[in-house]
Amino acid sequence: MSSFVGVLVSDQELQSQFTQVELRTLKSKYVSERTQSGRVTVGDLPSIFKKLKTFSEIFTEDEIKAALAESYGNMDEEIDFESFLRAHLNLHAQAVAKDGGTKSSSSFLKAATTTVHHAINESEKASYVAHINNCLAEDKFLGQFLPIDPSSDALFDLAKDGVLLCKLINVAVPGTIDERAINTKKILNPWERNENHTLGLNSAKAIGCTVVNIGTQDLVEGRPHLLLGLISQVLKIQLLADLNLKKTPQLVELVEDDKEVEELISLAPEKVLLKWMNFHLKKAGYEKEVTNFSSDLKDGEAYAYLLNALAPEVAGPSALTTSDPTERANLVLEQAERLDCKRYLTPKDIVEGSPNLNLAFVAQIFQHRNGLTTVDSQKMSFAEMMTDDAETSREERCFRLWINSLGIATYVNNVFEDVRNGWVLLEVLDKVSPGSVNWKLATKPPIKMPFRKVENCNQVIKIGKDLNFSLVNVAGNDIVQGNKKLLLAFLWQLMRFTMLQLLKNLRSHSQGKEITDADILNWANNKVKKAGRTSQMDSFKDKNLSSGVFFLELLSAVEPRVVNWSLVTKGETDEDKKLNATYIISVARKLGCSIFLLPEDIIEVNQKMILILAASIMYWSLKKPEEHFHRESAPVTPVESENEKDVVDDTASENASTP
Repeated sequence: MSSFVGVLVSDQELQSQFTQVELRTLKSKYVSERTQSGRVTVGDLPSIFKKLKTFSEIFTEDEIKAALAESYGNMDEEIDFESFLRAHLNLHAQAVAKDGGTKSSSSFLKAATTTVHHAINESEKASYVAHINNCLAEDKFLGQFLPIDPSSDALFDLAKDGVLLCKLINVAVPGTIDERAINTKKILNPWERNENHTLGLNSAKAIGCTVVNIGTQDLVEGRPHLLLGLISQVLKIQLLADLNLKKTPQLVELVEDDKEVEELISLAPEKVLLKWMNFHLKKAGYEKEVTNFSSDLKDGEAYAYLLNALAPEVAGPSALTTSDPTERANLVLEQAERLDCKRYLTPKDIVEGSPNLNLAFVAQIFQHRNGLTTVDSQKMSFAEMMTDDAETSREERCFRLWINSLGIATYVNNVFEDVRNGWVLLEVLDKVSPGSVNWKLATKPPIKMPFRKVENCNQVIKIGKDLNFSLVNVAGNDIVQGNKKLLLAFLWQLMRFTMLQLLKNLRSHSQGKEITDADILNWANNKVKKAGRTSQMDSFKDKNLSSGVFFLELLSAVEPRVVNWSLVTKGETDEDKKLNATYIISVARKLGCSIFLLPEDIIEVNQKMILILAASIMYWSLKKPEEHFHRESAPVTPVESENEKDVVDDTASENASTP
């Protein structure tokens, strides 16, 4: 019996919104309409959607047409299947809002798509606006639009061009975006605006934000709930940036022995912040333990004790002696301001236990006065020993961010620690190879019995072998023991498999040939050659790639308007190489490539990351004809688009060795 593949959508995030039953139903509706009319337009959707039970009891056909007109200016615009699915999701969000989320709500509607009826937190909005006004006041472009009035919707209007998010990301993690790639004009056309949002979303993923179910259209429309949620994540990354042993080695003072140092390294930044706070509170004589940034801080006592311990010269006894929580919260904020902690929250926010604003406030206190001075040389030496070399750290970062971008249930803070029980890897495998995991044989954390971790990891290795990964003499216990070299090798194969599967799926109506590393190499070289450029790469470890010129020529070949050649250097000096590498990454993300490498990976020609970069550009390029491919019939017959024919012919005619 042949295996059932199901309906595949090239956008994994979009596919995750639907079950296969729902995808097959919607696919049949789409194909049926196209078979009858030769194409599907926006104007065809009202009659199609009205026949679906999901909408039939809520909307009239005219209401559906009016709803679609808000997103599409031209009802004669032809749409592909993915756009058909997105239109369905957007209409469904409006259906939930209109019907109050009752029985008509379909099971596949995800939380992020129902934000049309979410009330926004005005206090959080005011706090974020104050932060933006402060951090970006000197920005050459945004300065002309600041300060923003927190009582208005100016924040959402300003964000619609995409520049604000890009600038905030660069404040949070400097250098993430090459600002030369941002389209900065007072009036942007839709294409330029979409590029900014694409660059912003891909860069947000690249610094650790979760952006599953957020699309460029959400940002173009300035959806308040989604935008505030994204800004909140960016600011959190900025405020918690120093809460690790690399940035603040004095944090070893929080632990007693080497074992605890190891645990500290694997803790999420907010957990480290709580540990730091409790460390000082205990020394100050505060008898309770703070376990969260909400209910445990409502009475303001913990803040009063913390400031007394860290800055007795600005604190004093007044906040400790008052009995009114609101008055105490106000005194705490006044004392914190004397430490130059900006007042981004109000006494009311403390008393009501706003978790996001309290976390931001505690992080600010840490930045201005962490109170950690003594460094135990023995613990410090152990911490240094635990610190990875630069290349290993970059690879860990890349795989961590990639895993978190997949939208699995577990958030990974440290790859080497968080995957050792096998559960995260099983979640990833189930996401990239649906149906591969036997969940009946898996144990969900917390796992007390060590052999259960080994069982999970044994299944991980078994699936890896089924996917033809190179795992000679590798056992599940190697993962449990945290063998970094083996973990990086496994994760690399997993990422590469995912990329190659995406490419293969795009060509499902071609010969169905497996994509190889050599195919990607040939495609990139031929693309550059056909664009009239002279650069070529011998392999993915070709040292000439360090100049960055080849990838800029490749990006220009797939989208001629995307590279501003006046900004490109010859890449002869280290500084020029860095400028080109930074520009390459931002331009690729601006196109729509989801990549997690750093400029150093290009400059040093990291073979693995170079391959993924080339594959991501290839995926984006091949997806373009896929999106405009409309002549589909069932069963599917082999058809080659121009670009796909290039791939097939090139790989048949050239014998490039796999690097």
